[in-house]
Amino acid sequence: MDKFIPKEKLSKKARRELAKAQRQTWGGLNPVTRRPPNPKAYVRKKPRYFDDDITGVY
Repeated sequence: MDKFIPKEKLSKKARRELAKAQRQTWGGLNPVTRRPPNPKAYVRKKPRYFDDDITGVY
């Protein structure tokens, strides 16, 4: 068993290795794309009205 050394006393390289070992991944899941749209937020994306236009552009 390794001797316990506080994180503050570890070298920078050892702290990085320890943090890397403790870090977990989200796997294939992207948490940003899983959020529902905020109904109170201003929507900047313009609606596409030209699909419903009956006059058409010649």
